[in-house]
Amino acid sequence: MRFTFSGIAACIVLSSAALSTPSIAAAESAAAVEASESSAAKALLERAAARYGADGDAALAAFSRAGEFLSGDLYVYVLGADGVMKASGGPSMTLVGRNIIDLKDPEGKPFIREMLEGAKANGSGTVKYRWLNRQHGRAEQKVVYYRAVGDSIVAVGYYIPFASAEQAKALLWRAVHELKQDPQAAIRRFNDLNGGFVQDDLYAFVIGNDDAIMYAHGAQPRLIGKYSKDLRDAAGKLFVQEMLRRTKGDDVAEVQYLWRNPVTLKTAKKTTYAKRVGKYVVGVGAYSVE
Repeated sequence: MRFTFSGIAACIVLSSAALSTPSIAAAESAAAVEASESSAAKALLERAAARYGADGDAALAAFSRAGEFLSGDLYVYVLGADGVMKASGGPSMTLVGRNIIDLKDPEGKPFIREMLEGAKANGSGTVKYRWLNRQHGRAEQKVVYYRAVGDSIVAVGYYIPFASAEQAKALLWRAVHELKQDPQAAIRRFNDLNGGFVQDDLYAFVIGNDDAIMYAHGAQPRLIGKYSKDLRDAAGKLFVQEMLRRTKGDDVAEVQYLWRNPVTLKTAKKTTYAKRVGKYVVGVGAYSVE
């Protein structure tokens, strides 16, 4: 089988009826960071594909060591058309020489087969999957650009550990639905790492509307069962009190405060979207990228 070479492939609370200027700025900042990462990955792929096209397998050594083809968490890897890993400058270096055609990511996605099929059909493309980020020591979302060069596929990808405001809102509405269906089952799922409500820096939390008890928290289980009304952020803001006060109606409250990001382990600005559901307030937030 031969592939055809082709082109490259803090502290404001608002209702959900309006977006705050800081929220727009945060979204624009996150988008700018991702655009920069995407551009850098494509540029590295262009250089790597050109080198591989010129030098063939003699270029594999350069891809597998520190140097011109390794930049931060960006690295090159090369797959043979048969699914054998030929080179890697990242965590997948342990797979070099092995046939990984049936390899799946932690969510069961057969991304290697998807790449092989995409390269065969189109010569280049993009695939998304979850993979180990050595900088954070955990599997994160990754966007990979790949390109067929002769009988091989050259690939470069970037990680996107920061969830967007849109993703946070989508998870919130999923959580609201679950909480309405069966509150106790929903709370168990929110607290379960495999329950579908903890992913990267996104997680759901639940606070009792009347007793201010933290019933669920996908990132900090030590808070579960604790009285939370006196919780303050790094700047001293009593954000739980604001959240409980602003969710008395049917609207979604938008609350900004400083909180620890479970992926980077650093304190950052966070915008949480919270809604009252019966005797609970459920929230999901997104961190800004600075």
